[in-house]
Amino acid sequence: MLMIHNRYNITMTGKVHPSRFLSFLASSGVKVIGLTESGSVIHFRTDKKGVAFIRKHRRKYRVKVEIRRNEERSLERRLFTAYRFLIACVIPLVASLFLWDITIESEVPEVNERIVKQLEQVSIKKYRPLSKLPDEGEIRRVLMQNDPSLSWVRFTRSGSTMTITPMLSPKLNDPVKDDGPPADLVARTSGVITGFQLSRGERVARLHQTVEKGDILATGILEQGGKKTVVGAAGKVYADYWSKYTFTIPKKIDYALLGEENIRLIWQSPITWNSGNDFPSFRSFLETEWQRNDRKGQFELAEGMEETVIIPLIKYKIMTESSSELIIKDENILHLTFQDDTVRGTILFLMNENIATKRPIPQGD
Repeated sequence: MLMIHNRYNITMTGKVHPSRFLSFLASSGVKVIGLTESGSVIHFRTDKKGVAFIRKHRRKYRVKVEIRRNEERSLERRLFTAYRFLIACVIPLVASLFLWDITIESEVPEVNERIVKQLEQVSIKKYRPLSKLPDEGEIRRVLMQNDPSLSWVRFTRSGSTMTITPMLSPKLNDPVKDDGPPADLVARTSGVITGFQLSRGERVARLHQTVEKGDILATGILEQGGKKTVVGAAGKVYADYWSKYTFTIPKKIDYALLGEENIRLIWQSPITWNSGNDFPSFRSFLETEWQRNDRKGQFELAEGMEETVIIPLIKYKIMTESSSELIIKDENILHLTFQDDTVRGTILFLMNENIATKRPIPQGD
């Protein structure tokens, strides 16, 4: 088979029929490919040696020969036989379908550390297909739910790179007032440490460590070069812990719903004439009427409403009675009964909040 870059198109005509010259070429071993005949014109292809042989003997057979380099399918050859070119095109295309880089733009190392671990929990990591990444709203919810210090999380996608910019909750500019002697931070309840926000002191506990009530979380005594300095610890330490909640509520619950609010705009003349007055008075040319029909009612709790009504009611009550930083992550119904006109139960809630409380450092330490 002839190499494509050594192939030539030959068009042969002559006063005498050029078939004799064609027979001479064949008998001489010249390669002839794709032979076609149209009247006294013959078309075929040959290689470089065949071109040299034709030029040498064409005058002898009195034929006119047109020689043209064959460019047919040159584009197809470059596209489908140049493997390096194909690889260079396919690799970037395939690579663009995966997440190659995750950048966290935060100047707080502790925030970066927490975000990295949370991303791993929701399977957001390098080399994962972009099509399998969770929605940005879901990622933001997970990050903010597990890190109370975040006020918002912004995502920027550029090709296969994801940039995460955590925005911390604003800190108050008011100076911290020490209302007592230097103290350590200890756990007011048992739990699993999930985060630190210390403004003073040094960590004693570690992330994901289980602590018991009274364990030291952060110490206010700093040691350097064999010298101890009492500075006191301050800040917050967040932890997950289970809390049992027992409740009794009536079966019948009164409720009030805000109705749809309607606003009616009435156009009126801005000039009014009062009786006994020779001069007009002015008023707004637009009068507004507000109407809202609120609804009041009563519904009765029944079995099957545990997940849809009862647990949300208890959660709302706990959240309104607790600090704004409290997060309820999970719940487990231990006991629930419907008797007479009341509903009694016990629910175990998995909560996350600041468990640090101050314990004064004894004198002489």
